[in-house]
Amino acid sequence: MPSRLLLISLTLLQLVCMPVYAARPSLFEADFDEEKKPWDEIQAQLPIYPDLSIALPFEVPSRPARFFVDPKSISVGTDGVVRFSLIAKSSSGVLNVSYEGIRCETRERKLYAVGRTDGTWSRNRYAKWDDILTSAKDPQHFLLYNDFFCPEFDIVRDAAEAISALQSGIHPRAKR
Repeated sequence: MPSRLLLISLTLLQLVCMPVYAARPSLFEADFDEEKKPWDEIQAQLPIYPDLSIALPFEVPSRPARFFVDPKSISVGTDGVVRFSLIAKSSSGVLNVSYEGIRCETRERKLYAVGRTDGTWSRNRYAKWDDILTSAKDPQHFLLYNDFFCPEFDIVRDAAEAISALQSGIHPRAKR
């Protein structure tokens, strides 16, 4: 009789505790759920000021300016961001220089700093991630995203792969 009473008590206890246990997620699953882990952006370090003589050009058909990326500034961070110096040269020779990042996973860009005429950087105190719009509204960033740094929505492995794509005029996996 005592063993039967013990069995009934344990069964009742299990039934009472079961809904509480079932409602809690397993710690094992929570540790491996990538979607629940917050994304951490690494601190961007400003590169040396770009040298136009070694900058790699890329075509932006709908813009009168010519565009270049400084190969020495390209980096692929552990946070999934490709960072680079972008140079826009107007037909009259005026240069606009910026240090930017593209996050392939979310199709966003960030302006970290702008170049000054004395060859130094001015940090963007209001830097935030913005959507990369269509090629008609944001052509240079769309081309860098689509054709060079994030082909098929996947980030390049390293700076060498990005440089090779710029030198070739398009990444081999890019679709136009």
